[in-house]
Amino acid sequence: MADEPGGGGCSLQDYPTIDPTSFDVVLCGTGLPESVLAAACAAAGKTVLHVDPNPFYGSLFSSLPLPSLPSFLSSSSGSVPSPSSSATTLSTTSYAVVDLHRRSLYSEVETSGTVPELSRRITVDLVGPRVLYCADEGVDLLLRSGGSHHVEFKSVEGGTLLYWEGGLYPVPDSRQAIFKDTTLQLKEKNLLFRFFKLVQTHIAASSAGAEVGEGEASGKLPEEDLDLPFIEFLKKQHLSPKMRAVVLYAIAMADYGQDGAHSCEKLLTTREGIKTIALYSSSIGRFANAEGAFIYPMYGHGELPQAFCRCAAVKGALYVLRMPATALLVDEGKKRYVGTRLASGQDILCQQLILDPSYEIPSLDMPCNAPVSNSPRKVARGICIISSSVKQDSLNVLVVFPPKSLEEEQVAAVRVLQLSSNLAVCPPGMFMVYLSTPCADAFTGKKYINKAIEILFTTKASDDPEGHLEITSENNKEVKPTLIWSCVYVQEITEGTTTLSCPMPDENLDYRSILESTKKLFAEICPNDEFLPRNSAPKYADDDSDSAE
Repeated sequence: MADEPGGGGCSLQDYPTIDPTSFDVVLCGTGLPESVLAAACAAAGKTVLHVDPNPFYGSLFSSLPLPSLPSFLSSSSGSVPSPSSSATTLSTTSYAVVDLHRRSLYSEVETSGTVPELSRRITVDLVGPRVLYCADEGVDLLLRSGGSHHVEFKSVEGGTLLYWEGGLYPVPDSRQAIFKDTTLQLKEKNLLFRFFKLVQTHIAASSAGAEVGEGEASGKLPEEDLDLPFIEFLKKQHLSPKMRAVVLYAIAMADYGQDGAHSCEKLLTTREGIKTIALYSSSIGRFANAEGAFIYPMYGHGELPQAFCRCAAVKGALYVLRMPATALLVDEGKKRYVGTRLASGQDILCQQLILDPSYEIPSLDMPCNAPVSNSPRKVARGICIISSSVKQDSLNVLVVFPPKSLEEEQVAAVRVLQLSSNLAVCPPGMFMVYLSTPCADAFTGKKYINKAIEILFTTKASDDPEGHLEITSENNKEVKPTLIWSCVYVQEITEGTTTLSCPMPDENLDYRSILESTKKLFAEICPNDEFLPRNSAPKYADDDSDSAE
């Protein structure tokens, strides 16, 4: 966990001199993609320098103490520190020097409530809500690289709840869950049983490499069904609107509405939907001590970059924190970046330079002040501290508000993740809650985040200074948790315009898209090397890579 926000606190004489001054790969920023990339490059035998302006690991993927959050959200932009004029630099006649600037990624920050007295014991994720599937590639990378020895997980044991017609309902995501669900009618159960059996048969046939063709004989779905919009395939299976919402938004994790005139934002195909269902299903039961499909890192997601940084360091990567990059070195003849100037004034040359996405990287083919042509996406995020669980007798729970569940104009799902003190992210008696929704504008995104907060929690009464007042929800007849403190803000998501930039935290629940972009970057840097092969992990006396801690 990070101890304090910001960077650049060193005086010029405090900056260390880096030796050597030339590396195969230089990375600025220790976010998750940069850290994974550093570990992969080091495992491939590259010489790696990894610097960060902050005094902690994680950059935009950090976990911060609650008191540090406001300053981090407000200080993520502006000019980087000027280098020392007395420091040794390369001849400016050899390379052109382009000053670096950092853009503001966070805006519209609003907080309410009272910060708890034990705020230093509360850890805040910058990327929430976020989980890992037990069977996803992020977990495999941790096992292959040895990073699993540096981070511990616990399961999201409370499962998933779907908000539907004013109430919260458990998501029937397995045969056992369907059988136990008392809110489903017998016909709904039978249709859902049939659907999951159909999908599981297709998954099994596909993974076995069946070459018998398509249809019932092979168990594989016809290509025309796989290419259909997933919503249309679900309708063909006669699933009710509620069950379609369960499959689309709580299992296949679609972001945008799939049924309606405005569903063209991101329409899932059956092939894509089944791919996520396969990941979901294979995650359940992968680890004996993990309940459900999802796990979460102890102490927060900031532990993941640190784990990969440790793996990189074991393989020889050099790490320097509190070291901002102030400028890029350009070979104008070859039209390529060849290094960076650090805040110490020292120039470092490299074959490949990677910057975290908060840096504005000018294109070599246009003026430095040219506007960015692509319009950034946005994600509205919320962080809450509450007094009790949204689901009785459950510690860690995922809640999904599908499109149109908050109001008819809602086009994107709102996801909510509740975490308890058993993850060491807050003191006992409190729960952390993260919310997010992709949005076209800040007003709309924050509106739906606030609506979800209003539905799930009750605000602290003015005549109750201890914050113990709770009311009963008319919809589900359960006690609503009391909202102690909240912060709602908007994060920009800009697509990388050059191969110099790693992906930034996105609107997804998991890291699949981020890791896929990171693998593509690695392939450009090391086209003939495998991405974090299994034998890249350092050997530990108690090594047991097939079990989860």
